Amino acid sequence: MSRPSTRGDLNIPQGWPRHARSAIVHAVSMAHAAFSASQGRIEHHFDDRMRLRAENDRLRREVYLLVEELRIKDARMEKLTAQRRPHFPAVERLAILELRAARGWSLAQTARRMLVTPLTVVSWMHRLDDEGPYALVQVPEPVNRFPDFVGYLVRRLKALCPRMGSRRIARVFARASLHLGATTVRRMLTPAPKPPRARPSRTAPRVVTAKRPNHVWHLDLTTVPTIGGFWISWFPFALPQRWPFCWWVAVAIDHLLRRVMGIQRYKQEPSASAMKSFLNRACRRAGCWPGHIITDHGPQLTADELVAWFRPHTNQLGGSQLSRSLSE
Repeated sequence: MSRPSTRGDLNIPQGWPRHARSAIVHAVSMAHAAFSASQGRIEHHFDDRMRLRAENDRLRREVYLLVEELRIKDARMEKLTAQRRPHFPAVERLAILELRAARGWSLAQTARRMLVTPLTVVSWMHRLDDEGPYALVQVPEPVNRFPDFVGYLVRRLKALCPRMGSRRIARVFARASLHLGATTVRRMLTPAPKPPRARPSRTAPRVVTAKRPNHVWHLDLTTVPTIGGFWISWFPFALPQRWPFCWWVAVAIDHLLRRVMGIQRYKQEPSASAMKSFLNRACRRAGCWPGHIITDHGPQLTADELVAWFRPHTNQLGGSQLSRSLSE
């Protein structure tokens, strides 16, 4: 729904009475009273369609009133320059980015709606994953969360005064102007459940140690988002991971030297044939073949076509070990 444009001043024609502006307010008030009365009658109508129509009219009126309310508030902030406007708190910045993702707004639309500059929105997106108490964008914490020393004091009171119940402990804190409920006190007194102990695995994981250059290579695929990124909503509510929304990048790194042996970008998720060509070029450029290649469980990295491609080199490198290491 488009928002109405900013209205100008109301010019009253000559010869009209002085109370024209008061009449406008009273007329709107009378219209509201008439609408409320009609809504009250229709809400108890015997026809379901009439009740649904009345509910639809009420919701549409509520939307228009909220749009008008936002327009009035924005008109006040637009009088200030962008540098003099108050800054959004860190929690509200995250809420703005969430709203942008939900509405599918561009940078210009977000800046126009929230009365900020596009560079401000870009800065929020780039610093979205910052950590620490001074992060530019933060996740809201519950307002009823008490510090750890409150729980410690509750447990000490119970240990030193075992006859004190939850209500009496809550009254003690109330005298110190700290209001706790009896259920909160009981929750603090309840010990936290211990995490289940991890069972040791019976089969030891296989460890491959690089002993010389080109002995062990790491091969992996990653996605690099473009300026659009992955946050834009798209039917069916997710963007395909391909160009123009991101690049697929294949990288092969020597484990011992930490040297990039090959890098290649693709417009869409590469297949096993594409990875075979990529490794063939990287091996020709390096002048040798790796003894082991460690990858994840990607379908193109564990395909039989890629494993069978190494079999002609079994005499030099031990192709059986190489093919098994592809799935590790």
